Amino acid sequence: MPPQITELTHQILTLWRRFYWLPEWLVVAIVVAVFVGAGWIVHRIAFSILRLIVKKKDLFWRGVVERARAKLRVLIILISIGVAVTASPLDPDPSQTIRAILLFLTILVMGWIVAGAVDMWAVVYLRKFNMAAEDNLVARKHITQTRILQRAAVITIGIVSVGLALMTIGAVRQWGVSLLASAGVVGIIAGLALQPVLKNLFAGIQIATAQPIRIDDAVIVENEWGVIEEITSTYVVVKLWDWRRMILPLSYFIEKPFQNWTRETARLIGSAFLYVDYEAPMDRLRDELDRICRASPNWDGEVISLQVTDITDRVAQVRCLASARSAPVAFDLRCEIREKMLAFIRDECPEALPKDRLNIPLPVGEGLSVQER
Repeated sequence: MPPQITELTHQILTLWRRFYWLPEWLVVAIVVAVFVGAGWIVHRIAFSILRLIVKKKDLFWRGVVERARAKLRVLIILISIGVAVTASPLDPDPSQTIRAILLFLTILVMGWIVAGAVDMWAVVYLRKFNMAAEDNLVARKHITQTRILQRAAVITIGIVSVGLALMTIGAVRQWGVSLLASAGVVGIIAGLALQPVLKNLFAGIQIATAQPIRIDDAVIVENEWGVIEEITSTYVVVKLWDWRRMILPLSYFIEKPFQNWTRETARLIGSAFLYVDYEAPMDRLRDELDRICRASPNWDGEVISLQVTDITDRVAQVRCLASARSAPVAFDLRCEIREKMLAFIRDECPEALPKDRLNIPLPVGEGLSVQER
């Protein structure tokens, strides 16, 4: 025990002997109340000093101090109670038990403070990026990495804090060692039970580093088109085109194939298919597609193409390609091309509409031998 606390204990015991008529629990309560009050005052003074120190610092340190205000108060009060219990005339056994509990809680609060600092770092770092930008590839990359690593760091800090806190309790530590030494099967069962959690944790680290997906990526999963809305430490939320949400485990994006339309850039080439008659004038259709794209605000000025990609026994398949600056814009451009090309064929180029042809033999001497419809 430090000599200062020993001297303080001696003085408190001397004072208590003067008031021997008071019950011990009341003396202990008075001592604890005095120390807690002193701790409260120390917290106010220390926090005011910290505010002055970080007043001219960057946003990170100011945010850390503000977020840690309540946590520091709890920490100082726990330390004050520990000193009060040590200095009070409390019996050694309950005093030791209370100090062990206070040490356990103190370690958890310190881990809470460190986790808060990590959260504040993530908030400050993400302020550098604008998700509302048209080409937000860099922002999506950094936001995805930061959020996944932030959650992984907080989970790690929590596990380490709880582990260190449990190590301060001798009975629990010895029980854990004895359990693992005498019953390895329990450890194997626990490992199997934690396998999904560990699997998703490592998948999250892989996603944060390799980044097969990012926040706001346009993807196709399970034959559904959607946008990555949220990435947590265990699952991914995909907002589908009709506002439904598909929830998938993190490991899904490591183990199964999926389409990412915005992996390298937000720009995308959209396709629209038309089915026309063999007599359709391709040059006129190509000119009309060029006019539609150049007049559309959805076109990014890069790609325009019209090609015959297949011929069936009835029609020719025509593919119209046009590029756009993002997946949602590309979808709107594809719809616009279909609508306007259909209107053009109907009003200006009816010979491109699909037709059925029949060969009907006529009796000899009654005109043509073949009639086309």
